[in-house]
Amino acid sequence: MIKSKISGGPYLVWMIIFIVFPLILVAVYAFTGDDNSFTLENLSGMGQYVPILASSIWLAAIATVICLIIAFPLAFMVSRMSVRMQSLMLMLLMLPMWMSFLLRTYAWMSLLENNGLINRLLGLIGMGPFQMINTQGAVVLGMVYNYLPFMILPLYSVMTKIDNSLIEAAEDLGAGRSKVLSRILIPLSSPGIKTGIIMVFVPSISTFIISRMLGGGENLLIGDLIEMQFLGNSYNPYLGSAMALVLMVIVLLCMSIAGGTNDEQKEEMLI
Repeated sequence: MIKSKISGGPYLVWMIIFIVFPLILVAVYAFTGDDNSFTLENLSGMGQYVPILASSIWLAAIATVICLIIAFPLAFMVSRMSVRMQSLMLMLLMLPMWMSFLLRTYAWMSLLENNGLINRLLGLIGMGPFQMINTQGAVVLGMVYNYLPFMILPLYSVMTKIDNSLIEAAEDLGAGRSKVLSRILIPLSSPGIKTGIIMVFVPSISTFIISRMLGGGENLLIGDLIEMQFLGNSYNPYLGSAMALVLMVIVLLCMSIAGGTNDEQKEEMLI
């Protein structure tokens, strides 16, 4: 008992210093005015940024859904390979992650530019050039590319534990592919789905590098506004903290909704 308390002590101190204290500081700044007095002006001023906030949620949701659609079958295929092939596929999956996040985004800039590689290839067959850079589509593409592994890995870790005999038994009882998917694979994969959604949605809604580089500053997200309040010419840490606080509440609500959805799926499976 004493050893467990001692072993958990450093972690508790770490959480207090680097998680709890910064969150308290953000909350304090969100309700503080320029004269260091209590105020609600920072939160009430968020009304003018509702369109940007809604756009951030919308684009992050689209990127999360696309990642889920791509990752689910891919993770299932990898989980049914031999152990050696699984290791190889996971290494190939993680290989791009070994490069800098910034360099990967720069690479997509060179691909999507009006004179980039994609438009040049399309020009060879008499198509284009198309405006791909500085669009919302480019921002979503950057999110999907950078955060797709965070959806695949949780799904893969859960799917490797699904026994093939369950799928075979369902098929022997006359269940088609859609039935196996809806009644077996999705419910049993719900913990991985929940984790993957959180791991993709949270960084997507708060990103600012992707929207700045691939959106060209014309598709501002809430992360860009927060960064501008702390590092831009319009320095206002109080408003930036209010934005961060609102964003944190939205993320927590989305996480709770995702958790509730997965609980309902489990109950349906038991029924």
